[in-house]
Amino acid sequence: MKQRSGVCVIALLFCLLLPLLLYAQQAKPGALSTEELKHAVPTTYFFDGKIAPVQMRNSAGFRVSSGKLVLAALVDTSGYATDITEKYQGLLITQVKLQIAGSELAPGAYGFGFTKEGKFLVMNVAADQVLSVSAQTDEKLAHPVPLKIAEEGGGYLLHAGKKSVALKAE
Repeated sequence: MKQRSGVCVIALLFCLLLPLLLYAQQAKPGALSTEELKHAVPTTYFFDGKIAPVQMRNSAGFRVSSGKLVLAALVDTSGYATDITEKYQGLLITQVKLQIAGSELAPGAYGFGFTKEGKFLVMNVAADQVLSVSAQTDEKLAHPVPLKIAEEGGGYLLHAGKKSVALKAE
């Protein structure tokens, strides 16, 4: 009987600790895996009075040491007016304050886009511009992808094709 109750106690402890161990394992700071993105990125996004489908294959994000997330994804803007689609390509959701190319962005949900003039724009959900910074362009980049986030020098780079902008969580 003692042996059986000992096994039950060990099994109970295992069942109680397993979720904590799994959460601790998943909550590591850094770039998010494809599986983590599937659970974090919304399938549709509200912007400027419309709902756009999110391109999950073109989504990226990272987790900071507090466990909070920064997410970016491209969206289908086919239902939007030309003046909006020229500056709105994706969503940016941040649970932390960000420094974007030296400018501060408060936690929130935003639309973003890279302009032909070399700017990175961030807009609130009403399509009002809240941030505009210069984007970097890498013409030598051999295989640009539609969207990715890569770690670099204690921060991250948000890439969209050959254009990029530096992100740093505060």
